[in-house]
Amino acid sequence: MKKDIIIPEISGVEMAIVYEHNSVYNTNDWHVYLVNNNVTRLEMVVIVSKGFGDKKISSVMRKKIDVLDAHSFAKVEWIQPDLFKLTNQFQVTFFVKDCLYDKTFTFKENTIKEGALRMIPELKKRGIFAKQE
Repeated sequence: MKKDIIIPEISGVEMAIVYEHNSVYNTNDWHVYLVNNNVTRLEMVVIVSKGFGDKKISSVMRKKIDVLDAHSFAKVEWIQPDLFKLTNQFQVTFFVKDCLYDKTFTFKENTIKEGALRMIPELKKRGIFAKQE
């Protein structure tokens, strides 16, 4: 039964954590973004995030995005720097046309830091891309 379920592979969808200036509070904050580099839009996007380590587990957070257009991005959530000590995982499920897709993105513990920031052309901001599983 379970072996008969086929979940197709998709590329062009990425998760990034970006360090950016918040003009409202005049602070620099970390935000999670979902990037769609495909020529088709993503529909009914559900993102489930959690952090975990040897002795600590964060709360599970859920976020829904109705539509993420082709060649666009969406700010998913603000992330506390205290969580960078944990492995942070984001499971992203979405539809493209009538087909269901699922991807898991992982930021390993202690890899989110200012020294690791790189320019992300799609966002025109500095950030870190997650590893895809």
